[in-house]
Amino acid sequence: MYLEIVSPEATLFSSEVDSVVLPGVDGEFQMLQNHAPIISLLQQGTIKIHTHTKSQPGFKELPAEIIPLHTDDKVLTLKIDSGTVEMKDNKVIILVEK
Repeated sequence: MYLEIVSPEATLFSSEVDSVVLPGVDGEFQMLQNHAPIISLLQQGTIKIHTHTKSQPGFKELPAEIIPLHTDDKVLTLKIDSGTVEMKDNKVIILVEK
C-alpha cells in the first residue's frame, strides 16, 4: 500500500509500505494492504511505519522527525501531537500536527 504523511510545513514521507500503526483516539490500530476505507482522528503518540526494505527510494533522505525504531529494523517512527488519517484504494494519507 502507498503511504503519504503530510504536515502543514512539508510532505514528511511518501512511499510504498507493508503496514502502518497509528495512535487513534480510541487506541492504537494497524492498517495493512486492502484495509477497508476509513477516516479517523489521531491523538498524541507515535506512528510506526513498517517499510519493505531499508534501501527503498527516499529512505536515506528522510526528514529528521522520522527515525528508525532500531538501526537494523525496517520500522520508522514519527511522534505526533494529533492528526487525521484516510485510507481508500490502498492509499493512506495522514495529515499530522507535530
